[in-house]
Amino acid sequence: MIEISLCMIVRNEEASLPRCLSTVASIADEIIIVDTGSTDGTKAAASAFGAVIYDFAWIDDFSAARNFAFSKATKEYILWLDADDYLKEEDRQRFIRLKREMPEGIDSVNMQYNLGFDADGNVTVSLRRNRLVRRSRNFRWIGPVHEYLEVYGASLSSEVCITHEKDKAYTDRNLRIYQKRAAAGEKFSPRDQYYFANELRDHRMHEEASRYYEQFLDGGRGWIEDNIQACLKLAECREQLGDPGAAFAALCRTLQYDQPRAEFCCRLGAWHLDKGQLQAAVYWYELAVMLPRDGESMAFRNEAYSTWLPHLQLALCYDRLGQHEKANQYNETALLFHPAHPSMLYNRSYFQNLLGDRYIRLQSPDRPDAGEDHPE
Repeated sequence: MIEISLCMIVRNEEASLPRCLSTVASIADEIIIVDTGSTDGTKAAASAFGAVIYDFAWIDDFSAARNFAFSKATKEYILWLDADDYLKEEDRQRFIRLKREMPEGIDSVNMQYNLGFDADGNVTVSLRRNRLVRRSRNFRWIGPVHEYLEVYGASLSSEVCITHEKDKAYTDRNLRIYQKRAAAGEKFSPRDQYYFANELRDHRMHEEASRYYEQFLDGGRGWIEDNIQACLKLAECREQLGDPGAAFAALCRTLQYDQPRAEFCCRLGAWHLDKGQLQAAVYWYELAVMLPRDGESMAFRNEAYSTWLPHLQLALCYDRLGQHEKANQYNETALLFHPAHPSMLYNRSYFQNLLGDRYIRLQSPDRPDAGEDHPE
């Protein structure tokens, strides 16, 4: 059985840290907590789990803090988590099995990182990240903010999932770090250009975000997945700036990098739907439904674009085209993915009233009664 050092950097995490450590304490053979300036009970919470605690003066550099934490590890493998991450029980059990059955020679293990959930607890947003690495490889964290762990060698994709539930309000901390670096005249890497653009967009600074997305894309040195996301986010910024033509061009720019993705299809479908071009919208939404879903990619994934969202939009399109039975079928399929969605439930009542006896023949019995004028 392999031995694991858990390495974390924290600051003012007394509320979330106990949950995190309680789910991983049985897996970690040592717990290393690097505190970057807590003023609450974070250190006491860490001590309760037997953690070894180090202080690290914050210098606006996440990689520096994480690399310091990694330098304190003594076990064969290093696991990293943030304080608002934790393991659900089924994933804790999977991790125990992984620890016991790890194949020889593995340098890094990537795990699914679940970031968003619907009302029923189903995962809606996720990506995969390298979580467990062999200490002797001396892998390093790169980048002061939105840092990444640079790994190489033999890799394993694990079934273990890390769950993230943020319990703090988002701040402009990362934006301020980037702005300070830009003001100092630092030349940004392509990755920093992309993530600075994201921070600007998140703070509704759309014009400046657009410039950084353009710089990133024009440089031609980005990861393909970041390139595609940059095009999609650039389209959002251009739309917010009142330039639908530039938004359309940015959407189509994704096709320079790969075949159509579900998110691209849904966004292009929405573009046509907004202009009343129903048949074109149907084409793109139906393509989104048909495209394969890649569960092993390291890319950011929003499940909505390949599951309930295109089905819901197809229900709307076909209803406007007068094909009500087909519209109803798409709405029912959407409900399979998102049973509590209010628009879909509203649509169910609408189709029930609109189709009458035909609805009863098409559907299973015992559907709710109510209805309005049109689907949402």
